[in-house]
Amino acid sequence: MAKVTSYGAAQTVTGSCHLVKINSIHILIDCGMFQGDGGSERNYAPFEFDAAKINYLVLTHAHLDHIGRVAKLIKEGFCGEIIATQPTYDIAKIMLLDSAKILKEEYKTLRRKARRRGEEETVFEPLYTEDHVHQLFEKKWHTLEYFEHHKLHQHIRVSLGNAGHIMGSAFVIIDYHEKSEAKRIVFSGDIGSPHRLIIDSADAVDKSDALFIESTYGDRNHKPLRESIDEFKKAVIATLEHDGNVLIPSFALERTQEILWLLREMYEDGELPKCHVYLDSPLAIKATKLYNKYPIHLSDEVEFQSSIGNDPFSFELLETTSKREDSLSINNVKKRAIIIAGSGMCTGGRIMHHLKHRLWNPKNTVIFVGYQVKGTLGRRIIDGEKFVKIYGEEIITGAKIYTINGFSAHADQNDLIEWIRPIKGLKTLCLIHGETEKMQLFATTIKEALNLDAHIMEYGVSITL
Repeated sequence: MAKVTSYGAAQTVTGSCHLVKINSIHILIDCGMFQGDGGSERNYAPFEFDAAKINYLVLTHAHLDHIGRVAKLIKEGFCGEIIATQPTYDIAKIMLLDSAKILKEEYKTLRRKARRRGEEETVFEPLYTEDHVHQLFEKKWHTLEYFEHHKLHQHIRVSLGNAGHIMGSAFVIIDYHEKSEAKRIVFSGDIGSPHRLIIDSADAVDKSDALFIESTYGDRNHKPLRESIDEFKKAVIATLEHDGNVLIPSFALERTQEILWLLREMYEDGELPKCHVYLDSPLAIKATKLYNKYPIHLSDEVEFQSSIGNDPFSFELLETTSKREDSLSINNVKKRAIIIAGSGMCTGGRIMHHLKHRLWNPKNTVIFVGYQVKGTLGRRIIDGEKFVKIYGEEIITGAKIYTINGFSAHADQNDLIEWIRPIKGLKTLCLIHGETEKMQLFATTIKEALNLDAHIMEYGVSITL
């Protein structure tokens, strides 16, 4: 008998964490951070399961909302095997070391402020440290190629398929036997749109008894990619031609590489006005190097450029600024700059510094190219708040704001429906990784389009398959 309990990404889009129990075997799918309102409290709360009893941890991909609490899992006693693709292994290392560094800096800041109030004892130690991350990568890892089978137990095996979300991303297939009958559970991870700039479309699943599918954009369809590219180009060109600056809050993984690829094409086609282009994110710079390491995991066109010796993510105007002093020097550039910086939801990182100095100016433009979780600064800006607080200072939102969701690394409603459609034998369909109202709309659409009933997973509530 199999039982699944969601301890994250249940009626929310972050904190992905799903526990699968098949007889005596405990398999955890992802162990991600919660982001947005209340995220910190939930991240620091103890796990509601015994980490020491987890036999296997399967990681779908290396975004922090899917891997951000893995080092905490180690702290709480996990000593099982970790399963992922090779790119996910490599990307997870840089992501988690960066996360540990940020947690350390946040701890120092909070402790300093608390000391001044006489409340130093109220500040928690960091969720995990760089030492915990290094311990994590000393554990037993098993990296899989797509659709390579890995035996977990006499009657249980796992395999990964390309989810088309970011490099190395995967959906998870668990095959097992129950009373001599073959059974299958699939966890979608995050499914990518089939229309992407630098990565191949998701693989298909032919059959499954149960499917746990993300629903981030289950309520809507994206603009066509071509329209989004055109909108992006127009916003960039118009801003630069009027001597403004373009700020792009961007996720270090996938979105940054897509934007670099697009800007490179604009430059080579003569579409990009004379300007400075800054990649101002040490993490994104490291991630881009890894994208160059695994061209076989990227689209045919990107792979071809790499094969003939070109760097698909670089061009003459691009400057990378790893050092803090180089980042600060961007302030001296008053016009015609494109600044790509994290974090993608404006919850920290160098984008905060650039927003503080440039968000007020109506000549400037902020282009959001990724999902903004409720409670984040990015979400407040796109929701139209006139003033936002950055580093304790009220800043007017004077710049032009663009939200271009056609670049989304997540499939939209129609993409998800079409990904589900060919799966034969579905008896159980569960929605995860989405906001409640969007899941409700998606469940209605699934019923209309596929005549399937969709169950919305609740936090900590088990479902027996």
